[in-house]
Amino acid sequence: MRIYVAGPMTSSGREMVQNIRDAISCSDWLIRLGHAPYVPQLTHFWNLMSTHTWEEWLRLDEAWLMQCECLVRLPGESEGADREVAFCREHGIPVYLGMEALMKELEPEVDV
Repeated sequence: MRIYVAGPMTSSGREMVQNIRDAISCSDWLIRLGHAPYVPQLTHFWNLMSTHTWEEWLRLDEAWLMQCECLVRLPGESEGADREVAFCREHGIPVYLGMEALMKELEPEVDV
């Protein structure tokens, strides 16, 4: 599945590097499970070389969201991630609040 990894980047009371590291860790795990994560937090590095406005980045994010089967929302305050969640809900894209919620959906049912 193409899975959009939404979460804080500059807010939530944590350092940006830790927020980006968390998104990458989540994405690495999804890759190992055979999925294709999209990591919008990596645009931080692009923005260092070629600055764009917050609105420009969010428009790019929304274009990618339309290509994803779902969004996983990592913990922490984030106006951008909250906007991405709202966008998904408006467009019928499933939203999972945290990796545990996503994993419950991805795991095959076990017969007892």
